[in-house]
Amino acid sequence: MKSITINGSQRESVGKKATKALRNAGQVPCVVYGGEQPIHFSAEVLAFKNLVYTPDVHTVVIALEDGTKIDAILQDIQFHPVTDNILHIDFYQIFDDKEVSMEIPVRITGNSPGVRNGGVLRVVNRSLRVKALPKNLPDFLNADISEMRIGHIMTVADLMGDNYTILNEPNRVVCQIRTSRVAIEDEVDDEEEEGEEGAEGEEGAAEAENTEAKTEE
Repeated sequence: MKSITINGSQRESVGKKATKALRNAGQVPCVVYGGEQPIHFSAEVLAFKNLVYTPDVHTVVIALEDGTKIDAILQDIQFHPVTDNILHIDFYQIFDDKEVSMEIPVRITGNSPGVRNGGVLRVVNRSLRVKALPKNLPDFLNADISEMRIGHIMTVADLMGDNYTILNEPNRVVCQIRTSRVAIEDEVDDEEEEGEEGAEGEEGAAEAENTEAKTEE
């Protein structure tokens, strides 16, 4: 997974007055949990642009003025109810040998035969909870709909991987191809038709042999 570096300054005062002063100065108060003790720091609002205002997910390297670097993930964020400005951010410290869980986006790829024939793609879950070692966290979960026809459903079980675990229920629907008024019957591939014709031919030949055997008797 890609990582973003955020340069911050450690906070010594964490009271309401100090926090308000930071916000007035264009800084965002933050806390990192998960280590031996919480680490309070602040960073400029613009430093979070590529972390917060994006559909992608990233791990974070928090670089403090004293040279300390902390690997973390975004855990929680608070916005102002009116202005939508960032008020506070919580991070969770991660370690190379400890699994961590986070929401990973689902990315739809491929060209569905069902959609080409007028079906409607309905995405039910656009992100799923994934648990893995930090190095194995995927940037996204690939939902390939290339083989999906009208009426087909893709579930969490279809997106399972070897290096990570999806914590959502295996039978939870990720996406489906629904029929519509303009939908037409899915066309069968030529290879499938040939296979069906071949099977019918073999059945017909078998029936003819049985009839001949009965006639000779």
